[in-house]
Amino acid sequence: MPDSRNWFDTVPEHRHRRLSASRRDGIHIDVDGRRLINFASNDYLGLSFNAAVCMGASGAFSESVGSGASRLVSGDDPMLHRLERKLADWKGYEACLIIGSGMLANIGLLQALAGRHTHLFADRLNHASLVDGARLSGAVSHRYRHLDSAQLASQLSQYPADRRIIVSDGVFSMDGDCADARTLLALAETHDALLLIDDAHGTGTLGADGRGLTALHGIAGHARLIEVGTFGKAFGSYGAFILGTHELIEGLRQRQRTMVYSTALPVALIAASETALALIERGEPVKQLHERLARFKAGVSGMGFMDSDTPIQPLLIGSDQQALTMAAKLADAGFFVPAIRPPTVPDGTARLRFTLSAAHSHEQIDALIAILKELL
Repeated sequence: MPDSRNWFDTVPEHRHRRLSASRRDGIHIDVDGRRLINFASNDYLGLSFNAAVCMGASGAFSESVGSGASRLVSGDDPMLHRLERKLADWKGYEACLIIGSGMLANIGLLQALAGRHTHLFADRLNHASLVDGARLSGAVSHRYRHLDSAQLASQLSQYPADRRIIVSDGVFSMDGDCADARTLLALAETHDALLLIDDAHGTGTLGADGRGLTALHGIAGHARLIEVGTFGKAFGSYGAFILGTHELIEGLRQRQRTMVYSTALPVALIAASETALALIERGEPVKQLHERLARFKAGVSGMGFMDSDTPIQPLLIGSDQQALTMAAKLADAGFFVPAIRPPTVPDGTARLRFTLSAAHSHEQIDALIAILKELL
């Protein structure tokens, strides 16, 4: 008879996920007794350890640690409202709603927007939060081939419904490529649908001002568009936000269960994110990131990296074991780039996912390029 010791099937060794105790120290990471240069973080602008951002958080921590309640009870600090207004203005939307995390944002958003009479049209490589949100919403789901707008158009024509939503990542976290947001919006208009874009990895990284994919494509603020962003990547903090029209955001305040029934974010994290936004708006961290990305791409040209103009630079390896072996060799050389394996990516597409940060020095990038030339 099954009990808790044999409830789950055994995970093969080459697919086994291990939670390695690690401690970040700026651009370095201490893991398994070794101090490595971290090329695996989503801290694209190095703001998680920026002195001003940390000072903003520590000042708020002197008053309280937790918020003490959900936003609808007593946890709705005025700083939340202030940051929501700033984010909406910066991103070019009417209104904003701050949520506890990107996972909570997408799961709750799709549950609030969709029901069993709604049809969702989703890119096959969408993030797990969008996949799970679609499942939990109870909507009828259709998946189209990655970035295949022609198949999406065909599906939209084939499955008419009163309520339809196109759902896509902005920047795809494992491939580093981008959705054609302008084409997706055109399809949404043609077929009378909403468009939901999760631009978690584009916010703070894409465009000269870092305002992300929708701003870069000139569609931010459109009435058919809903955008999700996060504080957990380029902002260097924690939490997430949803952008849209006043009416959409007000509807979510009434219906989004992952906001209504979750404790509000601690004010210290809101203070850190507000400081990070001010630094991003000044432009220097984004400029530094773009310069370092260009340096890395020039150095690894011809080595077989997947095509990406984002800080996510994947190197497709193929087999799980080969990816693990390559990651181990990089660690021996002083670089932290863990192997990404199924089920995070499709079978046969294990890879190394290099991520660039504004905090990387030229010397660190050049040293990584040099060891890659030896290994590849």
